[in-house]
Amino acid sequence: METIKNTDTQIETVNYETQLHAQPYDLSASGFYFRSVEEYEHKSTNHKNDYGDEVEEYEIQFIDGDDLDCDLFKALSVHQGNFNHYFTACEDWDDDQKIKVIIAVGEAGYNFDPESDDPDGFDIDLYELDSLKELAEQFVEEGLFGEIPENIRFYLDYDAIARDLGMDYSEIRLNDTNYIYRMA
Repeated sequence: METIKNTDTQIETVNYETQLHAQPYDLSASGFYFRSVEEYEHKSTNHKNDYGDEVEEYEIQFIDGDDLDCDLFKALSVHQGNFNHYFTACEDWDDDQKIKVIIAVGEAGYNFDPESDDPDGFDIDLYELDSLKELAEQFVEEGLFGEIPENIRFYLDYDAIARDLGMDYSEIRLNDTNYIYRMA
């Protein structure tokens, strides 16, 4: 727990791993780093530019944190009006939920409102595999193409099956892991 001390008040904030930066649109003001909504509110209150005017609008930038949280930041198009939901997602969602939102919103173009939508609400087939060829081999093993005798499996063209699967499935690399997915 980190405490920010001020002469008038004392604010306790949870020390998140993720660090953001509030860059003012006002060129005569300097920005500040923050790790929580409380820290942002504390620093933005009474934030003045070089002429003593109040600074109200900021571009929010990802500075430091987990690679998956960085990808989530991009997918959610985090800005001054929604970064509080981003911090909640970083803290409350598991990696699987983050990955689904990153793929659905960032790659497939789905809309997502962190305030009202469920990160598990996307119909997505997700496989943690290195290639579409591995997915083809897995589908044959699972019997997706019907029962194929073991002695005939050696003659299957898995590369051709992988090319066909590439019409419906896509690949993405997140957090040093390759994922193959299909949005329904």
